[in-house]
Amino acid sequence: MSSNPQYLSGNEIRNIFLDFFAQRKHQILPSASLVPEDPTVLLTIAGMLPFKPIFLGQRTSEFKRATTSQKCIRTNDIENVGRTKRHHTFFEMLGNFSFGDYFKEQAIAWGWEISTQVFGFSPQNLVVSVFEDDDEAFGIWRDQIGVPIARIKRLGEDDNFWVSGPTGPCGPCSEIYYDFYPERGDENIDLEDDSRFIEFYNLVFMQYNRDASGNLTPLQNKNIDTGMGLERMAQILQKVPNNYETDLIFPIIQTAAQIAGVDYHKSDEKTKISLKVIGDHVRSVVHMIADEIRASNVGRGYVLRRLIRRVVRHGRLIGISGEFTTQVAETAIALSESAYPNVRQREAAIKAELQREESNFLRTLDRGEKLLEEIIQEVKQQRNTQISGESAFTLYDTYGFPLELTQEIAEENHLTVDEAGFDTEMQKQVERAKAAHETIDLTVQGSLDKLAENIQATEFLGYTQPAATAKVEAILVEGVSQEEAEAGTQVQIVLDKTPFYAESGGQIGDRGYISGDGILVRVEDMKKESDFFVHFGRIKRGTLRVGDHVTAQIDQACRRRAQANHTATHLLQAALKKIVDDGISQAGSLVSFDRLRFDFNCPRALTAEEVQQVEEQVNTWIAEAHAAKVEVLPLAEAKARGAVAMFGEKYGEEVRVIDFPSVSMELCGGTHVTNTAEIGVFKIISEAGVASGVRRIEAVSGPAILDYLNLRDKVVKDLSDRFKVKPEELPDRITSLQTELRTSQKELETLKVQLAIAKSDSLLQTAQTVGDYKIIVAQLEDVDPESLKTAAERLLQKIGNGAVVLGSVPEPGKVSIVAAFSPEVNKKGLQAGKFVGAIAKICGGGGGGRPNLAQAGGRDASKLPEALEQAQSELKSALG
Repeated sequence: MSSNPQYLSGNEIRNIFLDFFAQRKHQILPSASLVPEDPTVLLTIAGMLPFKPIFLGQRTSEFKRATTSQKCIRTNDIENVGRTKRHHTFFEMLGNFSFGDYFKEQAIAWGWEISTQVFGFSPQNLVVSVFEDDDEAFGIWRDQIGVPIARIKRLGEDDNFWVSGPTGPCGPCSEIYYDFYPERGDENIDLEDDSRFIEFYNLVFMQYNRDASGNLTPLQNKNIDTGMGLERMAQILQKVPNNYETDLIFPIIQTAAQIAGVDYHKSDEKTKISLKVIGDHVRSVVHMIADEIRASNVGRGYVLRRLIRRVVRHGRLIGISGEFTTQVAETAIALSESAYPNVRQREAAIKAELQREESNFLRTLDRGEKLLEEIIQEVKQQRNTQISGESAFTLYDTYGFPLELTQEIAEENHLTVDEAGFDTEMQKQVERAKAAHETIDLTVQGSLDKLAENIQATEFLGYTQPAATAKVEAILVEGVSQEEAEAGTQVQIVLDKTPFYAESGGQIGDRGYISGDGILVRVEDMKKESDFFVHFGRIKRGTLRVGDHVTAQIDQACRRRAQANHTATHLLQAALKKIVDDGISQAGSLVSFDRLRFDFNCPRALTAEEVQQVEEQVNTWIAEAHAAKVEVLPLAEAKARGAVAMFGEKYGEEVRVIDFPSVSMELCGGTHVTNTAEIGVFKIISEAGVASGVRRIEAVSGPAILDYLNLRDKVVKDLSDRFKVKPEELPDRITSLQTELRTSQKELETLKVQLAIAKSDSLLQTAQTVGDYKIIVAQLEDVDPESLKTAAERLLQKIGNGAVVLGSVPEPGKVSIVAAFSPEVNKKGLQAGKFVGAIAKICGGGGGGRPNLAQAGGRDASKLPEALEQAQSELKSALG
């Protein structure tokens, strides 16, 4: 324990709490995942949630007492994040729990002891609340703890009564508040005054069962559920004005501020809010991805995507123009790894997901910004001062462009946005979506749901049979159920049994035919919807009817290719683990008929030697002719044996295990060769990065090798003919041409720089004196961005104390602007990055950079003179 408990780090507070209760016979349990077992909630929203089955009597605990530090996420008050002192999406709840063991008296005593004797709070700084009818708790606080009556407040059911739902276990609460201003006295204490009071410890006394009529019956086994907010405790003990400035979050804020080139403490309130949002949300997304949540448009995946996009958006609002989320995530990982090691273990996956989502959203924002620029110009031409709600909604709905960002850019252009109109359009969309949901359902899945009561689930025979006699259960045309379909029609067919493998686990669906009396259907794809296998194809001849008995036959040549590639993928993962890093894990895969693709988490590129060794290892296993052993096992047993699970997959209680003994063992529902020798040969085509921390290997195997070699041979012959050299001489010839090209490019770059310098030197005599500074604002013709930057730096060096802004049109439809500011200009509050970014918007572009040197671009060359004139005016105004 720290010698001065008033100055404890967040990690120390967490450890002290857990140790305190461990010494009192509580079992320290690890934090549960943010993906809860409870199906009624998307995310783990409270410290007690992992114990809910115990409290509800659905499960018996092996411990009578437990203590945890539980990571939680709540997004119901997301708009308050950064605006209040204590609202967060991610927070840690320290808790101590009793399952039918101790109750009120002991829980209250320990709550007071840890607050006053361990964390060192003066009793004069503490106020407690109890449920209005809980005389027992009131008496314990007053008589046993000695809290003055004036500092014990009775509160109603909304504040101080916990329920798990309309019925079930429930009970009164008692809370401990910290009083920042005890000198204001005990009269008229208002615990709603968050400028004076902060609740940091909540004790729930689970003592009743509520029935459907609302009647309360005492529980035979009474439970204790408490929660102490780690961030709130850190705020109090570290004596900072809000949770964000504690050591749990502030280093993330500082990282973001550094990237943006701003000082948090000197920033205006809007900038501080954005920095706080970034600090909070980055913690959330790091832990969500660490718990294997992937961004998507549904469920918890949507929550993750929304949080990442808010981080990016607020980065934009404070002047960050490029990608930055992985940098702030590194700080968040470093802060959390001692308590939650999985964030470091999953670092590559975290950064890859962030980089992918940020990159995609930035492209969306870029498209939105271009449209917004057009809208702004149209509004100005019409001499209006407001962007319509319909236009703002189009930006939001079509381009994912947030309303707040539209308002921010509108404000910079001295315009407003019709918020009421935006809300009206939003409500119209909600109503349209509701109407569509109620009246239109043309999807395959929707139709199958309606048919599900009348047709049976498809029996899959494809592991052992290439063909099967089956009955047509359903025919869908454009997602609509039909009784029959004629030749030429694109159809989706459901059979009662099938040998066709449906796309799953990275492996594409089988191809083949469905045939019958005068009927032939070419099956082009296979999907699985719920328990039904759907055959996508076109009727070649005849009329297919529901109830027909047909023969379903897969294309065995295609199946053999897919099997070879799928097994080769398993061998590839095993080889990567053996040769590169045992910690490598799958991040995605594709198994098709002509190739395979395997994505894996790895923080670095593989060396050429490693790639060769991996390829050789796979081919060695192929040559050794390892026989496949396929079993269906309980999931726990399969994992205990060492079977590798696929990233992001959910498994049932029983799983299919594909085992090539001493080589590879994976949980997999795909089709495979019966012996590795059937693969024939394996060849890696490429190894490259696809995202931060994620690498991709593309390869071919089996019969697809011949296709690959034929293509390579054709390319080599073509190049040999073009360069008029033998195939073995091609590398030397290409190297020679590359050397010549590089030499020419260097000479050209040198000439461009020299020309730009020569042009810029003539501008020295145009320098204007503004107060104690000199400024040069000018346009240079036909100068590329890099040379323009060199010229600006050179001019600033020559004029000394001042500012240089240069613009150029290096090619049609492209504008380049550079700003170079001396340190003295920075001290006046001008930053090159923000300055040049705002100026570039006049030319339909944007950009940014460091406070002393920044570069921006645009598309409208006709606006460059106006932009430079604006730059000169703003510099004179700021420096004069």
